[in-house]
Amino acid sequence: MATFSIGTHTHLCMFHHFRNSRLSLHGLHSLQSSPPSLCRIRGPSLLRNHVLARAEDKARGSSTSSPQQFQDLPTESGTCDPLCSLDETSSQDFVDSYKPKTDLLKAVAVFAAAATGAVAINHSWVAANQDLAMALLFVIGYVGIIFEESLAFNKSGVGLLMAVSLWTIRSIGAPSTGVAVSELTRASAEVSEIVFFLLGAMTIVEIVDAHQGFKLVTDNITTRKPRLLLWVIGFVTFFLSSVLDNLTSTIVMVSLLRKLVPPSEYRKILGAVVVIAANAGGAWTPIGDVTTTMLWIHGQISTVQTMKGLFVPSAISLAVPLALMSLTSEVNGKGQDSPNVLASEQMAPRGQLVFSVGLGALIFVPVFKALTGLPPYMGMLLGLGVLWILTDAIHYGESERQRLKVPQALSRIDTQGALFFLGILLSVSSLEAAGILREIANYLDAHIQSSELIASAIGVISAIIDNVPLVAAAMGMYDLASFPQDSEFWQLIAFCAGTGGSMLVIGSAAGVAFMGMEKVDFFWYLRKVSGFAFAGYAAGIAAYLALHNLNISLPTTLAEVPFLSGS
Repeated sequence: MATFSIGTHTHLCMFHHFRNSRLSLHGLHSLQSSPPSLCRIRGPSLLRNHVLARAEDKARGSSTSSPQQFQDLPTESGTCDPLCSLDETSSQDFVDSYKPKTDLLKAVAVFAAAATGAVAINHSWVAANQDLAMALLFVIGYVGIIFEESLAFNKSGVGLLMAVSLWTIRSIGAPSTGVAVSELTRASAEVSEIVFFLLGAMTIVEIVDAHQGFKLVTDNITTRKPRLLLWVIGFVTFFLSSVLDNLTSTIVMVSLLRKLVPPSEYRKILGAVVVIAANAGGAWTPIGDVTTTMLWIHGQISTVQTMKGLFVPSAISLAVPLALMSLTSEVNGKGQDSPNVLASEQMAPRGQLVFSVGLGALIFVPVFKALTGLPPYMGMLLGLGVLWILTDAIHYGESERQRLKVPQALSRIDTQGALFFLGILLSVSSLEAAGILREIANYLDAHIQSSELIASAIGVISAIIDNVPLVAAAMGMYDLASFPQDSEFWQLIAFCAGTGGSMLVIGSAAGVAFMGMEKVDFFWYLRKVSGFAFAGYAAGIAAYLALHNLNISLPTTLAEVPFLSGS
């Protein structure tokens, strides 16, 4: 699925140094001397400006080097966020390839695109050809999202621009502006629920991580036997991802692997297992993956029925790749012992309490929805509020532990990821309001009679295209009148969209995170992992269809609880 990177920028610390030094070069240099526990330099914008200055000097043939204070800024990956390599170009590569005319060309291209859009919106044919105009704009915007690295345009900005442009065209083509505004108001209310839910969840996870709460999980992984470690890592990630999002689970587990296993082909295989397990684990619970959360919030699936119906297929979609990978030479090779680096890491004060409350807050969300009938994001905000008050209380008067509190955690969560989802979901909702998605659904119904094939195809496509717009499009194409809540179609959509992205390393947020953290390239994953992931995907679908046709589901006492059985 699409991305939830957790970038960390210590803005307050940098501002403090700049203010005290009156923006002098000496003040920039003094950033190095800050205690690492209070001020970890992760300023990609500052480094980027420095690299740009060096590149321009080189392009002009200048022999003047950049100030020493800037050269001393750390550029090693050890001071960078786990996902920074996804957004930041290597400094030396950028300097070698930089051309001054590039920025001018990009500026001209952006201006030309904006001018073309303005002319098109004011042109009379837009009103008469609304569907064509919106479809073309959506395709162009989505191409910009797919090739964001080549075009050097952040996908969040492209998504927001696309959303506003699509709704502008819809306002022109609608029977009246009032109709378009009413449609936008309804769509914004639905999309906002998902965005608030994600922001609350990311903040809770960030607070737990700041307290080293996940150390309680990683400390229990002690085995170094290659084959056993493969299975342990897989199923720990599987269950961790069921209560966290798959991106966070991947970051936690890949960071653990770096301390358990030395750099090798075997560690890459373990990282690939983390990707498959994170996507499989997120598919069988409403809070494990953003696509299942979307389906759950909008009523297509319920809590207990989804867990009962998808647990076994999700587990099989992980077990099959694990069994096949256990036979490879990388796993059967001799294991290498490595020192226990985790023993040197210390959990923050009251970290165990914060971990318990944070995890409990996430698990309580579906219970809150069943008890009150309120939207899930209200339960998530309740959990965030409790954790906020708790951290304020236990760290009261501890000025050196401000980073453990919610205000600084809010500055570290992936806000641009949330804005990307906002742009994508608003864009898809505009297509739904215009009736375009309904036309596509009618076409599929006329040419593809099997709902199982449609759901399976969505999963395969999600390995190439982000699964968030795919699921959003499916929700717009088919309503609850066509497929009622917890029907086979919606559960298959949840499973396929969640696990299908494992087939390619770029097919999910977990895969992209793994690619950036371990420097794994696309073709390595395609050769070594894609076949195993596809086998697990197909086995999971077969398992679901077999269980569904035989009316077999996972037995659970939760189904007997009155307030959960109707959730």
